[in-house]
Amino acid sequence: QVQLVESGGGLVQTGASLRLSCAASGRTFSSYPMGWFRQAPGKEREFVAATMWRGGTSYYAYHADSVKGRFTVSRDEAKNAVYLQMNSLKHEDTAIYYCAAGRVYGVKPDDYDYWGQGTQVTVSS
Repeated sequence: QVQLVESGGGLVQTGASLRLSCAASGRTFSSYPMGWFRQAPGKEREFVAATMWRGGTSYYAYHADSVKGRFTVSRDEAKNAVYLQMNSLKHEDTAIYYCAAGRVYGVKPDDYDYWGQGTQVTVSS
């Protein structure tokens, strides 16, 4: 059974940092694109970042314009995990953050087949 479990969310103030983790189990995701999405109340699920194996020890990484320069996606194949380092957090970053794995290195939720349960990030202004 494939499972993705996020952790690391919380309540922080504007300008603070958080590091989200996503632990995968049930299969190895080294060849799978992995993504982070977020969903704020009343809004659609939004792409945040994605990473995909490029070859050797290199990975592609892509970030949404809204988080570029502040958030960084990374992965650790030995731990079968993916991370999202979030710096300079803003109130508008408040959302539930989801980890996802799929066969398409894309920015749409439909590109991903497996999803975690989400972790809440709240940034107070």
